[in-house]
Amino acid sequence: QVQLVESGGGLVQPGGSLRLSCAASGSIGSFYLMGWYRQAPGKERELVATVTSGGSTNYPASVKGRFTVSRDNAKNTLSLQMNSLKHEDSAVYYCCAGYGFQYWGQGTQVSVSS
Repeated sequence: QVQLVESGGGLVQPGGSLRLSCAASGSIGSFYLMGWYRQAPGKERELVATVTSGGSTNYPASVKGRFTVSRDNAKNTLSLQMNSLKHEDSAVYYCCAGYGFQYWGQGTQVSVSS
């Protein structure tokens, strides 16, 4: 059993940046795939970034070029660097890991507003 704890959310103006972090209670080295989801009120959950154990990343068009996901297996952390934030990026962001993304964090709120 691995617990995931996100941090780094907050209020930021449009065009600003935030860096989210996800700390795992155990080793993440065995997880082939880790990722970040987000969910805004009244909207479906959206997968915004994935990273494999080999470092390959994938993003949907909505965030590509603005978000960067990374993982540090030695520190058991997953990060999401978010730049050029837009109003529509406002959501609760969750990190996830494990087979079928069986492990989820509690989420961290990101609010983009002027």
